[in-house]
Amino acid sequence: MMTLTLHRSPLTDIARKVESGQRLTYEDGVRLYAARDIHEIGRLANMVRERLHGNRAYYNINRHINYTNYCVLRCKFCSFFRPYGGDSAAARGGAAGVRQDGTISLPIADGKPETDAYELPVEKIAELARQARDTGATEVHIVGGLHPRLPFEYYLDMCRAIRSACPEIHVKAFTAIEIIHFTRIARPRRSIRDVLELLREAGLGSLPGGGAEIFDDRVHDEAYRNKVGEAGWFDVHRTAHEIGMCSNATMLYGHVERPEERITHMIKLREHQDASLATRAASFNCFIPLSFIPEGSELAGLPGPTGLTDLKTLAISRLMLDNIPHIKAFWIMQSAKLAQVALNFGCDDLDGTVVWYDITKREGGEGVRHQEMSVERMRRLIREAGRVPVERDTLYRPVVRGAEREAAVASL
Repeated sequence: MMTLTLHRSPLTDIARKVESGQRLTYEDGVRLYAARDIHEIGRLANMVRERLHGNRAYYNINRHINYTNYCVLRCKFCSFFRPYGGDSAAARGGAAGVRQDGTISLPIADGKPETDAYELPVEKIAELARQARDTGATEVHIVGGLHPRLPFEYYLDMCRAIRSACPEIHVKAFTAIEIIHFTRIARPRRSIRDVLELLREAGLGSLPGGGAEIFDDRVHDEAYRNKVGEAGWFDVHRTAHEIGMCSNATMLYGHVERPEERITHMIKLREHQDASLATRAASFNCFIPLSFIPEGSELAGLPGPTGLTDLKTLAISRLMLDNIPHIKAFWIMQSAKLAQVALNFGCDDLDGTVVWYDITKREGGEGVRHQEMSVERMRRLIREAGRVPVERDTLYRPVVRGAEREAAVASL
């Protein structure tokens, strides 16, 4: 007579915690990364996701604008930055023109562009925001390099120009690293609070979460030594939350960090969110794990994360960050196909239409800035994943457009 031996899952105790709504520990997170049962990790993350959001999956109509790729930093993981001076067009008196579609017309020498470095004038940024508004966008997402010559007034004028051109569009702009840069270039020098309040008065609505990378001294020293670290990043987001400005949070994974350092990063964000929810006027809206793309960076010899690591990181993020409402599978970084799968592995948001994105190039390839997903494709991806597509604004309020969408939202 055959006997059936049932093996107890190594994640059984973690599953019980998740099912009962208990907070997971650092040790739990490390065990999840070490576990091979991706299906069980996904099941648990999906349980939390549906507990929070039911069957909804969010997207927005937005446009990303990168105002310059000149940067004083030399982060090893970055393929975006260009040095100011030296071989740049600006140093030789050349100038990059901006075409109608927002691409850069570069000085030509011997049939080739002399440089692919650029900076956009305030008027062009306002025009791009207006174009986005006219195609239905509710948000512009603006980040750039740390330009050594642009004054603080440039960034204030940028916000004012967008507000004047399209006051109804939400400006989500400037990473914590950029905000600290602004405190240093302002004349007279300004505090973080001063900078944020001046930008808000000019039209800034919220902060993105970029620049967090990995909150660990070893990783910081190896991959982005000259960049503002953990303390500065949290100072900016703490101040933003104190004055009532919402923000997001990120984690760049798959380079020189270890799984244990990813879990520590998440716990530090969770602790900050606890404090913001308890004592501050605003908090994190969303957590965005960013998959490292090595091509073109000083770390190009690294393999980058696999699809399995991407999926596991997205799911574990949902399990560890119990107090951050939304987990985004940013299709630019994880690819549209994996982001679609992630809608059943803890994620409830795909980001948006994006249109132009110059930070990394996964889908378009090196040198391709036009990375756009249509609303129709995004909604199809969500429906095929078994979810109900909901257009949102920056603060995750449903956007209703016409009778069909109104009925869909009303049925949620």
